[in-house]
Amino acid sequence: QVQLVESGGGLVQAGGSLRLSCAASGRPLSSYAMGWFRQGPGKEREFLAAINWSGGRTYYADSVNGRFTISRDNAKNTVYLQMNGLKPEETAVYYCAAGQDHLIATIPTRRYAYEYWGLGTQVTVSS
Repeated sequence: QVQLVESGGGLVQAGGSLRLSCAASGRPLSSYAMGWFRQGPGKEREFLAAINWSGGRTYYADSVNGRFTISRDNAKNTVYLQMNGLKPEETAVYYCAAGQDHLIATIPTRRYAYEYWGLGTQVTVSS
């Protein structure tokens, strides 16, 4: 079992930046590929970014490519999501998730590829 706890959310003005963290416990994070998703009010949970176990390969949704950066520090058992240029419509609860590396490499955008999920952190972008 892996427990994931997100942090770093909050209130930010449009155009601002936030850095989310996802701390893992229970098993070494290096055993898993990791992803970030978000779910806005009345919307489905959507894929944002994923990273393989070593950090050598990343995947991004078109909507955030060039503005968001996913990274990981396996020694700290932590994954990060640097978010720049935030927009009001990106107000949502942001979730991190962990899954098997070989599966996420094939279908990184699919929620069912991820076995473990955190409870999320709220990000609010004001206009």
